[in-house]
Amino acid sequence: MFKILRIRANILFHEFIKQRGKYISDKNFLLVASGITGILSGLAAVLLKYLVHFFQWVCQSGFDIKYENYLYLMYPLVGILLTMLYLRLFHYKLNFDKGLSSIIYAITHKASRVELHKTYSHLITSALTIGFGGSAGLEAPIAVTGSALGSNTAKNLWMSRQDRTLLLAGGAAAGIAAVFNSPIAGVIFSFEVLLSELSIPAFVPILIASACGALVSKLFGEQQLFFLTTNSWALNAVPFYLLLGGVCGLTSAYMIRAAVKIENFFHRRKNSWHKAILGAIGLGLFLFIFPPLYGEGYGVINELMAGNYESLLERSLFYKQQSNDTFILLFALAVALIKVVASAITIGAGGNGGIFGPSLFTGATLGFVFVHFMNSLNIVTLNEANFIAVAMCGLVSGVLHAPLTGIFLIAEITGGYVLFVPLMLVSSISYFTTRYFEPNSIYYKVLADKGLLIKDKDEELLNQMNLSALIENDFSKLRPNQTLSELVQIVASSKRNIFPVVSADEELEGIIMLDDIRSIMFERDKYDKVRVKDLMNAPPAIAYQQETVLQLIKKFEDHQIWNIPILHENRYVGFISKSSLLSKYREQLMSKTEV
Repeated sequence: MFKILRIRANILFHEFIKQRGKYISDKNFLLVASGITGILSGLAAVLLKYLVHFFQWVCQSGFDIKYENYLYLMYPLVGILLTMLYLRLFHYKLNFDKGLSSIIYAITHKASRVELHKTYSHLITSALTIGFGGSAGLEAPIAVTGSALGSNTAKNLWMSRQDRTLLLAGGAAAGIAAVFNSPIAGVIFSFEVLLSELSIPAFVPILIASACGALVSKLFGEQQLFFLTTNSWALNAVPFYLLLGGVCGLTSAYMIRAAVKIENFFHRRKNSWHKAILGAIGLGLFLFIFPPLYGEGYGVINELMAGNYESLLERSLFYKQQSNDTFILLFALAVALIKVVASAITIGAGGNGGIFGPSLFTGATLGFVFVHFMNSLNIVTLNEANFIAVAMCGLVSGVLHAPLTGIFLIAEITGGYVLFVPLMLVSSISYFTTRYFEPNSIYYKVLADKGLLIKDKDEELLNQMNLSALIENDFSKLRPNQTLSELVQIVASSKRNIFPVVSADEELEGIIMLDDIRSIMFERDKYDKVRVKDLMNAPPAIAYQQETVLQLIKKFEDHQIWNIPILHENRYVGFISKSSLLSKYREQLMSKTEV
């Protein structure tokens, strides 16, 4: 009964999708789909936060703040092993990409198609990893989840590639908006990190998705993430804000390089279980010595903003040093610098999480160290909460190469709108300082190191073309032992001027061009003496089906040819011509221009 009802519901749904143009315009339908995506992403974000906080409560609820706890040595191993066990049981055949680099790759190389399993797999794995102490952030997993929800919503509603890209970005924006209760920052994040070239009307669907995500978060009682008590900033603090911007930029460059190098170190280890155990032991030691590294660390940030600096030493070996101001500063500096190491170990060892949260944490602890040290010199009295908030902006701006996201995120999540000028100063200086040392953000650097980074829009458009769709296979094939007489008959019935020579196993042996045999074709005395293998030549270049369009274009230009044979596992498939490739590119360009 239920099966029949489901089948009928599917039929009605697909019929509605086919006929929807009669009832609702494409633009309005996109807005409705954006709202749906925003609600789904918001629900996913709320669920993820609840799961993580529940796991953290279970793990830490019985800890005495005055004493160290040896369970910190074990928790990361449990979280990472549970994550790996889940992936092994349910996604063992898949290449489970972590972080937003995979979403950027999907936009530039896969026409914004994101795998269905990412609508839930990142939520589950990050909850297990971070809930059990993994020192990473929730933002990248929820942005990936939201992007997957947007992409698959567009797919199921039979929407165009352009609309699919907008819903993908809207899902990411909604996820960020729900996690932080910051709808504006969610929209700007999508444009700065995921998309770079869209018209003003494209903002509307992403705005709707982001607003819906924030509304869902509010509906479930989520409050402002951080609380900043301030009503002004002092003019004499400007030089120190400028100096802080430079410090944030240098720290951001350090974070990018350290994260990539440590994750690459783990990627080179082939045995997943050895990698997990090695990473979990290292992470457990860090958590035991530096408990503030546990999870995303947002509780620590709130304590710092409230002026409760002694809380940094709670549950640690050094609790008795709470009255030692110098020790607290050194401890906080160590925590700030080690956070990225702990985060990279968490992800590299097999866990799941992001760098967004660690950037906020490092910014807060670094800002505290900076302003507390300056105040201890008795040169000037600086508002410590202001500098902690502004430093968070500086790290986000530098690590993500997203200065506007940093400004609006901190203004929204702290309520510190009065700090816009300091936020702008620190954000811009940090961004340009980081760019000097690291031209790519942490997400783009991962792609750049693999040779997959595309920033030119023409290249992106070319990469979205389907290579298989360009293959022409109506060429007359020849065998090496065929005679000239047989060749002439095939040429006479063919409309092509190029002929592939293939073996019995369909492997390409060579090619024959009509111009190469035009003179010998009329020498009848050679018809039975000359064979195809005597006339064929090696092709100037070959390409494989899995190659990209950009690689193909390079071969066209390097060899100055108009046709390239395409192989699949060394077997002949067909030819791609430069003219057909350019025609397809023109179609894509016109389609994009119309949109």
